[in-house]
Amino acid sequence: MNEYSRGIGQVLAGAVLISFAAVFVKLTTVPAVISAFYRVGIGGVILLALALLKRERLWMGARPALLALAAGVFFALDLAFWHRSIAYVGPGLATILANFQVFILAGFGVLVLHERGSWRLAAAVPLSMVGLFLLFGRDWSALSAGYRTGVGLALLAAVCYAGYLLLLRGSQRRAQRLEPLSNLAVICLVSAVLLAVAGWLQRESFGVPDWQNGVDLVGYAVVAQVLGWLSIARGVPHVPASRVGLILLLQPALTFIWDVLFFHRPTDGLDVAGAVLALAAIYLGSNVRTPSTS
Repeated sequence: MNEYSRGIGQVLAGAVLISFAAVFVKLTTVPAVISAFYRVGIGGVILLALALLKRERLWMGARPALLALAAGVFFALDLAFWHRSIAYVGPGLATILANFQVFILAGFGVLVLHERGSWRLAAAVPLSMVGLFLLFGRDWSALSAGYRTGVGLALLAAVCYAGYLLLLRGSQRRAQRLEPLSNLAVICLVSAVLLAVAGWLQRESFGVPDWQNGVDLVGYAVVAQVLGWLSIARGVPHVPASRVGLILLLQPALTFIWDVLFFHRPTDGLDVAGAVLALAAIYLGSNVRTPSTS
């Protein structure tokens, strides 16, 4: 098997694995911020152990450490908002909305870095608006306050996810940088500390109520945070960027399908059409030249 075929397989496997992340969140009964803490806490310890086994350095100077710290802050916020939105709107829609980060990245490139826009971005924005209208706008006033809160939280997660990706990509383009495995381990552990503090301030219990929740939390960390992202990280260098964007679109698409199959989300034809349009818009936006991706 050549590197291209192996890379395609690795990115594909990673996309499928992380599509189950929201399913694990939905299955657990622990509070949102606590499940997020266990994801990055368990995942961070595993990634740290792997980095130490490979004898990767965990300190490359103050600048890489500050970038990892900042990325950890944004990642913690992203997970906290996304986990809470899942409780309100379900795994599928929360994940689709969180993936709207591609528009924020593209907008940052055009407005801040003065990169040239493209027809893809021009087409993606109105397409996403139509998709959102079909998903939410038809009866927005009839939706519960909690459901509308969930939509807002998922969009906040998209903003934080975009910030996380900008910092992560920027840190990996520097000559003086941590290796990807070490960098991800540090980011996860920083996020875990912040989420632990948030849980403590909210007086949430860190206890795991039963063995089923324990299995779900460990599975969440191992499947989504370790296996999924490591598989993607290993495959991405060998696959063209446009193909990576298409394959990774499987994650929100499959999550929406899992939401319908596993949790019996009520879905009509217009909901499906809205989800398809939103996913198409995300794909177009992901193929716009964004900062630090070249």
